[in-house]
Amino acid sequence: MKRKGYILEQIADPDNLRQAFWNAQTRKSAKKDVAAFRENLDANLLQIRNQLLDGSYRFGIYHYFIVYDPKERVICAADFGERVVHHAIMNICAVDFENRQMPYSYACRKGKGTLAAIKQAAHYQKTYPWYLKLDVRKFFDSIDHEILFSQLQRMYKDTPFLNLLWRLIDSYHASDGKGLPIGNLTSQYFANHYLSFADKYLTEQLRQPAIVRYMDDVFLWANDRNELIENGTSFENCVRNNLSLSLKPFVLNKSKHGLPALGFQIYPEEIRLNARSRKRFALKLKQYDIMLKNDEISESRCAQNILSLYGFIACAKHKGFARTIVNGFDAEGSNRVNRGGSWNNDATNARVSYRNNNSPGNRNNNLGFRLASSSKRPTDFEQASLSLPVIRVKIFNASCPVSSAQSNNGQDDFQAYAK
Repeated sequence: MKRKGYILEQIADPDNLRQAFWNAQTRKSAKKDVAAFRENLDANLLQIRNQLLDGSYRFGIYHYFIVYDPKERVICAADFGERVVHHAIMNICAVDFENRQMPYSYACRKGKGTLAAIKQAAHYQKTYPWYLKLDVRKFFDSIDHEILFSQLQRMYKDTPFLNLLWRLIDSYHASDGKGLPIGNLTSQYFANHYLSFADKYLTEQLRQPAIVRYMDDVFLWANDRNELIENGTSFENCVRNNLSLSLKPFVLNKSKHGLPALGFQIYPEEIRLNARSRKRFALKLKQYDIMLKNDEISESRCAQNILSLYGFIACAKHKGFARTIVNGFDAEGSNRVNRGGSWNNDATNARVSYRNNNSPGNRNNNLGFRLASSSKRPTDFEQASLSLPVIRVKIFNASCPVSSAQSNNGQDDFQAYAK
């Protein structure tokens, strides 16, 4: 594949830098550093452009913190201005990294991702009786700067751009001449590309029939266990001699016993959540519930986060587990969420879901409602003259009986609010 040139000019283009800013501030627009950068947006982008073009831009302003999900990792959060540059680089170069990936590589790629990798692994679990799981030891911290840069030199011939990439790579060291910072957008693409050499070795030299790779997790399948052991040993020698990487001990087993992969236990006939994922799901759901009670998060953002949690477990057998967790919240008797909605005192208290911080034995005299849309034609209802679909509203007593005067007032309030 031909090397590309004149890359730096495209990265430093004002339109590309502005787009990079909007990409970098997504879901972070309320943070102080983002707001400060946005206040002088044009001046900050012009400064970045000038520094990129004259070769004076420097990386390495990192804030370090530790996360323990799913295991202990040191995360490097770059300065917001650096994150804008990372996005500017990948706006132009992401397609070049994509074109050099094999079909069975699933990390950091559009149309791929975790769920696609799980589904493909589930297919191979049904097809082959044996699997081999390979995992690189301390992958990000073991990536050799010189080897990575030589790979990038085979992609690009633009010397100023290559100099920029070297300054980016050399801005972090886990050990002498090794390591990429976990947290940088560019690190994800660099790390995924780093193993593309080993991908080609598996397919072109070893003729391995079934492969799934998600970053540094490599899964192989075959009909014969000895073939898997031989290919796994050859792969280990390849990454050690050519990429300066070492592997953890092999995990070899029959497919019928289940493959532990990416938070799941994959069997030929079903997919289950592993113990760590179940614990993580319950903990995250509890955290979102507490944040919502304390007004630390909006209802819409909470709903998005919860939908993401359910999206992650969607491919697994999870309904019974999820129901148990949700029922556990109900059993606590506080801030229970029911379908429909209601309000107390006046229509301004209306919510999609009514929450009240009371014990289960407490009863309030509130009016409730449910909205239901219908697919029937407008002529099927009394409001046949309306041109819009009809929404029927049923007012009901949410708890104990109330007087007709109270009920009518509630209906009048709702009608006034609806108008």
